[in-house]
Amino acid sequence: MKTIQKSWRDLAIISLVSLGSTALIWLPFFLRITSFWKIRLPVEGMATIMKNFDGLYYVVIAKSFYNPEVIKTLVPFDLPPIHYAAHFPLYPLLIKTGGLIVNHTWSMLSISVIASLLSAIVFYLFLKEFKLSKEPLWLTIIYLLFPARWLIVRSVGSPESLFILFVLLSFYFFKKKNYWLVGSFGALAQLTKPPGILLFVAYGIYLFWQASKKTRLTRIARAAHLARSTWSTRLTLLIRSTYPLILIPLSLIIIFSYYLYIYGDFFAYFHSGDNIHLFWPPLQVFNAAAAWVGTYWLEEVIYVYLLGYFSLQFANAALYPYCF
Repeated sequence: MKTIQKSWRDLAIISLVSLGSTALIWLPFFLRITSFWKIRLPVEGMATIMKNFDGLYYVVIAKSFYNPEVIKTLVPFDLPPIHYAAHFPLYPLLIKTGGLIVNHTWSMLSISVIASLLSAIVFYLFLKEFKLSKEPLWLTIIYLLFPARWLIVRSVGSPESLFILFVLLSFYFFKKKNYWLVGSFGALAQLTKPPGILLFVAYGIYLFWQASKKTRLTRIARAAHLARSTWSTRLTLLIRSTYPLILIPLSLIIIFSYYLYIYGDFFAYFHSGDNIHLFWPPLQVFNAAAAWVGTYWLEEVIYVYLLGYFSLQFANAALYPYCF
């Protein structure tokens, strides 16, 4: 009983931190304060929040659903219609649905705020259920507030919080080996943002590695009872148990097929401009002179370094016993 009460208390605190931090971001603009801590603020009020990040691009898609002729009548931006192919359709669909109740910009903000709250709750439950942290509440609060760019992004019009929500749900059910829900939430992540396809790649690599590892470790023990499995047999068994993951690339094919219908170009996403952040040679995030880098993302470069370092450490710990 005490555990249940503590969980509900933790969820209440998480909700307060999530909604309260966003409210604090909004407050100076809602009150039309002209300066804060000697920082000059725009005078457009909440319009400043609404027009930040890529939110208005998604509003355009919500109203046009990529139709070039409709886009030309709506858009105050000097952008070709194919530019919007870089922005995937689930967030605009939700904006359109919410637009039946409030206007599209408030619908856009509401979805971001609700999705960020839900993502924090899922993050907390993920940590708690799988015992990944002794302090899931404090780690969830850190998740909500850092990095600072995440705090801002989840408080304006952006699909990031929705995307992370679906990624976390996909991870959660992957741990439970419920592959239908893994594939379903992975597909929703794919419909939200282009990097969703990386879930399918990551799951595939992990599953093949686990299957190969398990076969190697149990081959001697099973030799007296079963004939040695061939790689094709193991592959067949793996596909039979995890085939719902195909929903992820299938959702991407559906998006590209719609682009073929609306733009006449199946690969419109790759022709949408310079907003596809795939760099060659790699590691261009550390090059301030590169396109889309500059000095805007210095905070994130630190996290890229840390992520790379810990990834190598974890990979070494996991693979060394297997390889040697």
